[in-house]
Amino acid sequence: MKNQKDIVVITGGAGGIGQTCAKAFKDHPIILTDYSQETVDKVVDKFSKEGFDVKGIACDITDKKDIEKLVKFVKKQGSVKTFIHTAGVSGTVKDLNKVFTIDLVATELLIEAFYELANKDSVAILLSSMMAHAVPANEEYDEALKYPQAAGSFDTVVKFVNDDSDTMYNFAKRGVQLLTHKYANKWGEKGARIVSVSPGVIETKMALKAAEEHPERMEMIKKATPLKRNGKPEDVADVVFFLASDAARFINSTDILVDGGVIHNIKNMH
Repeated sequence: MKNQKDIVVITGGAGGIGQTCAKAFKDHPIILTDYSQETVDKVVDKFSKEGFDVKGIACDITDKKDIEKLVKFVKKQGSVKTFIHTAGVSGTVKDLNKVFTIDLVATELLIEAFYELANKDSVAILLSSMMAHAVPANEEYDEALKYPQAAGSFDTVVKFVNDDSDTMYNFAKRGVQLLTHKYANKWGEKGARIVSVSPGVIETKMALKAAEEHPERMEMIKKATPLKRNGKPEDVADVVFFLASDAARFINSTDILVDGGVIHNIKNMH
């Protein structure tokens, strides 16, 4: 019988990286969540046919009530070993507030909610982005990114992003990394860990859509990547799987870049 303690919860479970992460945890009970119930049902159905122990529930991660519903659902199934947060939007949504709310505020809401379910050896793995590494440390906006729910945080960050939703994405993803530092002590009291993973250009539907919009830029990034290729969802999922395992038991409150080495070259271009 599978260990009931080893539930893996994946947000953005219908997305490219979310689904690939699920595949990596085939031997564990999995709970997938995404924005639309219909999408969730499709993915759950697909994985069930492939022999996975999987359940799914829709959740609007920007809505506290919906998150409470998700937590209740998860609690009924057993206890959580791994919480993988892949849900988010890219700058292509062209809405600064949406990007800030979905990519950063919602991340904090989920960290707070899943803290309740964390126990010894639990781990929260949050998806950041290599572009977060292009945002330098700065006391003024870092404070706002660290406390995204505070009044005025959004307005503070807006001053630095030149009305550009891609830049807001980079800032929000820096905020995700800062949250792993902010919550490490609290999670640590339970013997639980919290880390982030920063993918580079990964060939998912979302990235391919961006590639259509900025083909020259995508080509430039590929050329600038020391490994001369884009990432595959598996490149990220394998790292997530490692971070969730006992082999990573002392890796905490840090970010792992999974970008083929490209961000250092991109930074040198500016």
